[in-house]
Amino acid sequence: MLESPLEARLSRHLTLTFSERDALRWLERRERSFRAGDVVVHEGEESDSLYIVASGWLHGSVKLKDGGRQILRFYFVGDITATFSIAWGYSAATLRAVSDTTLYEMPKAAFGRLFRDHPRLGALLFAVAASEQVAMADRLTSVGRTDGFTRIATLLLDIRSRLRVVDGLAGSTFELPLTQQDLGDAVGLTKTHVSRSLKALEETGLVERNARVIRINDVDRLAELVDFHDRHGEVATDWLPPVGARGDMDHSETRVREHM
Repeated sequence: MLESPLEARLSRHLTLTFSERDALRWLERRERSFRAGDVVVHEGEESDSLYIVASGWLHGSVKLKDGGRQILRFYFVGDITATFSIAWGYSAATLRAVSDTTLYEMPKAAFGRLFRDHPRLGALLFAVAASEQVAMADRLTSVGRTDGFTRIATLLLDIRSRLRVVDGLAGSTFELPLTQQDLGDAVGLTKTHVSRSLKALEETGLVERNARVIRINDVDRLAELVDFHDRHGEVATDWLPPVGARGDMDHSETRVREHM
C-alpha cells in the first residue's frame, strides 16, 4: 500500500506502527480537487472539517479593514489545513488553492478520534504544530522588524525548508507558484517593494530566478545574513507516550466499535 501524504510527513520524525499508519490512511477517504485560485473555505464560514494536502499549494489569509489581505501561512503536501477553525464552528481565515490542488477532507470528529485512539500520533501532531507556530512567529518578527530584503529572503528560506520536509526536496532549487502580490501579502510589502527586494537578492548572487523557479546558491550564507532559523527539521520525540499507551488501540478494532 502506498504511503499517505500525512503518513509520509510524520514518518520523517518517527517510525510508525502498522496500526498508526492504518489510522492515518483511514482519514484520507474523501478526496476533493480544486483549481488554482479556488477558495476551499471562506473566512467566517461555518466549518466542521479539516483537510490533508495530497498535492499542490494553498495559503490561509485574513481580510484587512482596508480591503487588503494578510497571508498567514502556506500549506504543502502532508500538511493539515484549516486548523485555524478547529477551536470554533467557523473558519477564522480563508483557505485558497495557490495551484491545482487535491485534498482529503476529514471531519473534526474523525481527527479527534485519532487523538483518543492513538495518543502517540496526537502528541507528534502537537509537536509538529508547535514547531510551525515558532516558525510563524519568526516570520512575523521579520515582518515587523526588518526591511523588504530580509522579509523576502526569510520567506524564501522558510518555504525551501518546508519543502525539504514535506516533499523531500533535495538541494536549493524549487518552483515558486506565487505572484508578487502573494509574496507581498505574506510579508507586508507592496508589489513594487517585492520586485525591488527580489532584484536586490539577485544582485547579491545568493538567489537566482528563472520564471517561477528559485535557486538559493548559498543557503547558509543567506540564512546568516538575515538571521534565519530553520524550525522545520527534526522535532523532539523522546517525550511522546509509548505505543500501547491507554487509548492506543488497533485501528481496525476502533472502526468495528464505531459501527456497533
